[in-house]
Amino acid sequence: MTAASPAPAGTTAPPAAPAADAGLLIPISRSAGPLRTVVLHPAGGGLGPYLGLAAALARYGPVSGIRAPGLLPGEEPDDSVPGMTARYLRLIDRLESPVGLLLGWSLGGLLAWELAGRLAARGERPRVVMLDSPALPPAHDGRDGRDRAALRERVIDSAGTTGHDTELVVRTTDAHLRALTRHTVRGGYDHPALLLSCAAEPDAAAHLAHWRTVAPGLRTVSVPCGHFDLLTPPRLRTTTGLVTDFLRDTGPAGPAPASPIRPAEEHP
Repeated sequence: MTAASPAPAGTTAPPAAPAADAGLLIPISRSAGPLRTVVLHPAGGGLGPYLGLAAALARYGPVSGIRAPGLLPGEEPDDSVPGMTARYLRLIDRLESPVGLLLGWSLGGLLAWELAGRLAARGERPRVVMLDSPALPPAHDGRDGRDRAALRERVIDSAGTTGHDTELVVRTTDAHLRALTRHTVRGGYDHPALLLSCAAEPDAAAHLAHWRTVAPGLRTVSVPCGHFDLLTPPRLRTTTGLVTDFLRDTGPAGPAPASPIRPAEEHP
């Protein structure tokens, strides 16, 4: 694959991705269309949670996913958001055309946001969709050992890593949870971006408040569900409709499927 575009004058292009990282970039759909989508893995590292949503996104153009390193023997997981962002920016440069949409759930949305900021510095302006992504470190440190273990198991169960070695999945998940506890969103992004916030989560208000501080133009929608519900039936239909509404409202992206009923609260 060729790089998406050369770096603008006065900027430095990132170094090429190591050959060992090439296997992290996964083609999900090679469909033709004007919108190239890249989905970023959630905590745990797999891409399975996106398969239902990717079927709708494929109507607009090709869809690729980036899985996390650490899930295969010989790979080391990343435990910092900046480290993941730098690695995945090099992978995006392998694509045959510029990315039009960066999308992620949880940690994946945070990575999409950080990648969009890096791409903007090079003159690229992808749209961004974040599915209940944190702006602040989660309150993991306030949990006792049993609560932390339960959270880790819930993340692993939802991460789309079936078939991978359990020990490697656990190690990768722990690295991602460490990354989340160390990262606070500080930079804004002035191109169209959408955040779906799960109203049933106890820290939803705190994350929304911080997102609005750093990104006043961010479109936010409050969805009446929990964090682990957004990409599973029956909530997946609502999530898909909100994402396709956003694409329709923010620029040409091809035909959109019919939208479901919107949730109760939306903030433009």
